[in-house]
Amino acid sequence: MLLERIYDEDLAQASYFIGCQATGEALVVDARRDVAEYLELARRHGMRIVAATETHIHADYLSGTRELAATTGAQIYVSGEGGQHWQYGFEANRLRHGDTITIGNITVEARHTPGHTPEHLVLLVTDGAFSSAPGYALTGDFVFAGDLGRPDLLDEAAGGADTRFEGARQLFASLRDEFLSLDDHIQVFPAHGSGSACGKALGALPSTTVGYERLNAWWATYLRDGDEQGFVDELLDGQPDAHAYFGRMKRENRDGPQLLGSLPPIVQMANDDLARRLEADEVIFVDTRDQHAVHAGTVVRSLNVPGLAKAASYGAWVYDPETETRPLVLLAPDQGFAQAMRDHLVRVGVDHVAGYTTDLDGLPTTVPAVVPPAELEGVDVAMLLDVRNRTEHTAGHIPGSEQLSGGRVLWHLDQLPDDGTIATYCQSGVRNSVTASALRRAGYDVVELEGSYAGWSTWKHSQPIATSA
Repeated sequence: MLLERIYDEDLAQASYFIGCQATGEALVVDARRDVAEYLELARRHGMRIVAATETHIHADYLSGTRELAATTGAQIYVSGEGGQHWQYGFEANRLRHGDTITIGNITVEARHTPGHTPEHLVLLVTDGAFSSAPGYALTGDFVFAGDLGRPDLLDEAAGGADTRFEGARQLFASLRDEFLSLDDHIQVFPAHGSGSACGKALGALPSTTVGYERLNAWWATYLRDGDEQGFVDELLDGQPDAHAYFGRMKRENRDGPQLLGSLPPIVQMANDDLARRLEADEVIFVDTRDQHAVHAGTVVRSLNVPGLAKAASYGAWVYDPETETRPLVLLAPDQGFAQAMRDHLVRVGVDHVAGYTTDLDGLPTTVPAVVPPAELEGVDVAMLLDVRNRTEHTAGHIPGSEQLSGGRVLWHLDQLPDDGTIATYCQSGVRNSVTASALRRAGYDVVELEGSYAGWSTWKHSQPIATSA
């Protein structure tokens, strides 16, 4: 049996390629939407992708299950659990508790594990050429290395009302009845790692085991003691802010993401034509440099999505394809970078990239307003806005600031002042630059705090302590 983990550092998301080397058949689990890497894996191993499935309706990225099926002819398998409100809206084989998928000598069994979402499945993998019992569990957003999937996303991103409490109780039951019933040696492969917003304390390890989590996970004591309420309270406490685009991901993944097909190469645009289109407000410019370069000068009303590392995440913060139809033009050193950037953006449904340019020559530019920490108190601001997560704000913030995380700002403009200057900060300046660019494009007067909270803290601690005479 072949089992390979394909990890996207941008979204801290893992998908899995499972292949039977005896028959050359393969299954992909929790695929992302740009599917070239799975096709290359199949080619390299001389295999055919005959099936694609997923553990649940994802909230943080668009699934590539349908894309893979359209490209390879693979059979689609999705959860049929969770009740009528959590059924997929496209044609697929429905998996219920105990149903199996067979790939050559490999059997994949679906186990219903509600809590993170009502329809969630764990997939138990048995290598029939080696054993008659499962040796691997693909746990999706149920059990991570050192943590659990959050049960509050339906409230935070999908319009639910207090579903978190029932979800937390379901997680407790799923752990007790399903996960802890598994043998200790079973290797656990989760769908996310450290940095994902799908939990609050995800470990960076790519895998764990049932036995290790049984002995060491924070939740294990609550399960041993049968303390459901203590478990619920700790699970729900301190969850990070859910990005607003998660709601769109839920809807599109439930209904079926639009198929991409074969995308054409991204072409370089002439800057004189680009300047004309920017003047006519026909396209949106995306500056892909870091905040320091942007602060030295950028295109007027441009969005800042700095580099490839978090392009999908930040792209979905600042561009909503449900309300915006104008295509993007990327600042990129070459075509390869531009196409890699597009690959990241389509993972969150930002599909319309019209082209790229390699420089700002001849384009309308501006220098964003930035204020040093020592001068912040002298700026007349209508709001001092902390765009970090609420847990970061609670741990320490600039006095008088209000918190609204960067991934939620554009969807909560009603919480911002109608006029006046907004001063913004994050921890180091990266998220701040991304969010500030979106607010400026939306028409707000924004000044960024140089160095953000880290810079302010350093400056504050360097000030002499006032003493009484």
